[in-house]
Amino acid sequence: MRLIQFTDFSLRTLLFLSANRDRLVTIQDIADLHGISKNHLMKVVYQLGQTGLVETVRGRNGGLRLAKEPADINIGQLVRTTETDFFMAECFDRAQDTCPLTNDCKLKHTLNDATKAFLAVLDQQTLADMLPSIPTESGSKPVRIMRNAASH
Repeated sequence: MRLIQFTDFSLRTLLFLSANRDRLVTIQDIADLHGISKNHLMKVVYQLGQTGLVETVRGRNGGLRLAKEPADINIGQLVRTTETDFFMAECFDRAQDTCPLTNDCKLKHTLNDATKAFLAVLDQQTLADMLPSIPTESGSKPVRIMRNAASH
């Protein structure tokens, strides 16, 4: 299974915001880091804001920040929210199904089980689980994700 670009960009945005909790982040920061379209990223951020995951701060010194703790953002739920469908094959969509084998085929059930297993694994993970960390004397500290640390 391959995630759509919207889901990929949503995950990248949330990871970047999680790793930079000490400051407001701009859409341009994220677009520059990943080399992606600012316009497309604006749509992603808008939906993340609508779902309550991202808070936007307007104004000259505005930007984005997480609206929830990384540990409270479930990866499985995010993927379900951002993916358009989970049709692994034509037969999953009754409106588009033209396969003459659908009634007797067991492949659909196997693919359905695989999709459920995929989502079950994601349901066990939070955004906090996805963050890299470096050991310090007092425990672990999140790593800041930046394109070019020397320029910031």
